[in-house]
Amino acid sequence: MKSIVVLISGNGTNLQAILDACASGFIAGKVTAVISNKADAYGLIRAHEAGSSAHCLAHSDFDSRESYDLALQQLIDQFAPDLVVLAGFMRILTSGFVQHFSGKLLNIHPSLLPKYQGLQTHQRAIEAGDKMHGCSVHFVTEELDGGPVVLQAKVPIFSDDDAETVAERVHEQEYRTYPLVIRWFCQGRLRQQGQQALLDDEPLPQYGYAHDDDEYEL
Repeated sequence: MKSIVVLISGNGTNLQAILDACASGFIAGKVTAVISNKADAYGLIRAHEAGSSAHCLAHSDFDSRESYDLALQQLIDQFAPDLVVLAGFMRILTSGFVQHFSGKLLNIHPSLLPKYQGLQTHQRAIEAGDKMHGCSVHFVTEELDGGPVVLQAKVPIFSDDDAETVAERVHEQEYRTYPLVIRWFCQGRLRQQGQQALLDDEPLPQYGYAHDDDEYEL
């Protein structure tokens, strides 16, 4: 069983999908700890209810991004994680933190990377007139939302959609794709090699791995 540490800042719906996938045996791992930078994050309650160790490390208690990330790194290391998962963790990580966990740090981003790095991705996709949008699971590197993509899932954008409607559609795909990628990692099938993601030792293309929908069933 792999040790998984999940970092959150809010409600923790992606965290819940991961906890459920671990509980069902879909992921051969255990969420040993959940850490939030906000004390009121509901995801901490989800962690407690699932029997995971729940911690708040408030960034407001630190005078620099570097000092916070060092303390966060030390807290994570206590759980000897095989994988560190960013699930709505709303902070830009320092290069030292990213390097420390290189190769075992995953993130999910609400766009079809490399499109729309950063925030407000759904509204930006609508304003650009995009017909398709989605989410990307990727390894984290020092480039913001720029690490190698493992898997993307697409959703349509219709003419009467607003950002909230699109977000709900994207979230449904996130709850399927993130557990699947974590499953691959815990099976030893997925790894990072430099600026490339490898699945079963085969380099993945720029937009990640494409697969039939029935393979996403949890």
